[in-house]
Amino acid sequence: MKLLHKDQLNAAPIPGLYLCSGRTAEDISAVPPTAFYNPSSFFACTCTLQLGNSPSPPLYQCRFGRFGLMSSSSAPSVTAESTSSADRAGTTEAPVSPGSVKEVRTKASKRSRSDLPVGPASSLDLAYMDRVQALSERTPVTEDLDFNRPIYIEHTQIPPPPLPTPATPSLSTVNGPMGTPLLFSPTPSPQYPSADWLANDPTHVQQMSPVDCSSGFFKEQTLSSCLQGLISVDDHDQTLFTHFVDHVLKLAFPVLEAHRGCPGQITEVLGSMQSNSSYLHCCLSAAAVHLKSSMRMEDQMDHDIVQHRWNALSQLSRALDRGSGHTQVMDATLALIFYDCSVGSGDEYLPDVPWTIHFQAVSSLIKKLNTMPTAFNISLVTWIDILGATMLGETPEFSHTYRTKHVSGTPSGMQGLMGCDDRVMYLISEIACLESLKKDGLIDNAGIFSHVTALNAQIDWTEPADQTLQPPYLPSGAIRPDMLTKIISAIFRIGARIYLFSLIPGFDLFEPAITNMVASVAEILNYLPTGPNGYDRCLVWPLFMIGVHSEPSSVFRRSLTERVAALGYLGDFGSFGRMYRLLREVWRVNNQTPTTPTTNPDTQQGESISQGSATTGQQMQQVHWRDVMQNKEWKYLLI
Repeated sequence: MKLLHKDQLNAAPIPGLYLCSGRTAEDISAVPPTAFYNPSSFFACTCTLQLGNSPSPPLYQCRFGRFGLMSSSSAPSVTAESTSSADRAGTTEAPVSPGSVKEVRTKASKRSRSDLPVGPASSLDLAYMDRVQALSERTPVTEDLDFNRPIYIEHTQIPPPPLPTPATPSLSTVNGPMGTPLLFSPTPSPQYPSADWLANDPTHVQQMSPVDCSSGFFKEQTLSSCLQGLISVDDHDQTLFTHFVDHVLKLAFPVLEAHRGCPGQITEVLGSMQSNSSYLHCCLSAAAVHLKSSMRMEDQMDHDIVQHRWNALSQLSRALDRGSGHTQVMDATLALIFYDCSVGSGDEYLPDVPWTIHFQAVSSLIKKLNTMPTAFNISLVTWIDILGATMLGETPEFSHTYRTKHVSGTPSGMQGLMGCDDRVMYLISEIACLESLKKDGLIDNAGIFSHVTALNAQIDWTEPADQTLQPPYLPSGAIRPDMLTKIISAIFRIGARIYLFSLIPGFDLFEPAITNMVASVAEILNYLPTGPNGYDRCLVWPLFMIGVHSEPSSVFRRSLTERVAALGYLGDFGSFGRMYRLLREVWRVNNQTPTTPTTNPDTQQGESISQGSATTGQQMQQVHWRDVMQNKEWKYLLI
């Protein structure tokens, strides 16, 4: 990492620098230096993240001003020198005077939104993509610890269920071409191991917590007050630290908050904040983002957001230059992904790296670890990988591992972390694989029908023996974690079915089976309380999948609108705010074109459909939600 004060800058080119505008090193000579620097920015820096001392292109390399890359016709000339790993190792940062920082903070509070770059600084050079791809294909350091290698658990002897056997309740029956029923009578489900994975998982280590979450201590003292002196934070960042541990953590892990007797994951987060400087800066940046959204502080927090975001990247750069600390780098990179999903804005204009780039780095780093990732990290990676693949229409990075775990009955800790049955999440991974095959044209319609039938039967295997739902609260007001996860899993299960059926050629959201499933979700949501104390923010992905396949007059849309209003400001940011923003845009686009039910088996959702109506001559057009995201340049991860 090399920090250049503006007095040290000249007009030399910047070899190997990835510009946020997408230009490569060959294009830099044709770009005026004023495009790289804004006089109101306090400093410019070149941030490079590279694995080890390899001469290959670095993992991260981007150029930041205090407020990102800007253009100014009156700006002075700018330069940054090309630095090797050895040069960066011996580079010292230019001192920043307290008076200058105070001046910048004052200016930051007065800056208008129009002065800042529009859109995320998301473009990186193709060399970075090639580097990540090369890392993903490299033989792992230790084959026994390869996360993508099948893991066979000898002590769990559960035979795989017969995939070709179709089984589904009548609610989910979908007709194939020519009106032929696609699915048939249900088959009894086998007995799976207990879903209480935290108690049964032999790899889970219950660590000591600075706070006894099972006692009344939490009710009388805030978590931040218990951590005073344990985590070193600068005085001017103490407010952000307090806000993160007392507010952001509860927003990010509401299901963990319900499992108060199992504080191991929260302890791991606090341990990372204590020992991992880059992770701490990720958390402080997330706290600043949440303060900006919740307190309507607008541009007043921009300085802190970019400052800690830049500090996190600089710490990652130093760690990767040393060729060590890959576990800490992975922890911090996962934090960059996850906390942005928890508190990030839907219309972010500050420079940032898209989650897809971060996750490619994570998947590559996993293969370089000398030890297995922690149980908490495995849960996070699984969560992001599976649902992220559905956002992209691609195969999950570790799909084979999930398939093996599903067959062997091995959990990944999803139910305890985000509330959904692990088996349902594994099947969502399988559905994403099927969609990827369909998009690539590697499977015909008959194959799609066969796989949909088999996967729908697999979803039935995950149904509990007792499907009765009740409110998850006891008369005393205490939460029942088992009933909470049962409700969340039921909604995810319906979302997975609708996602699966949407892949069928000729899918029609006006089909009675689909409308019945959509309506049933509105009824299930009644078991969960509305407002800030509810758990709607745990249901981002299924609510989205159900919402995009709901008809305009459905009771689900009305119910969701009411629940969003009850959330207040909590419904405006994070994955939930982005989900509802995308839903409204999809609804708006599709409502602009007349839509009528169709029975044409050759039509597919996401394609422009021109079908002559015998009575009205109307055209039906169903725009796919990914096309809407692409047109709006939204790169959302809805988890």
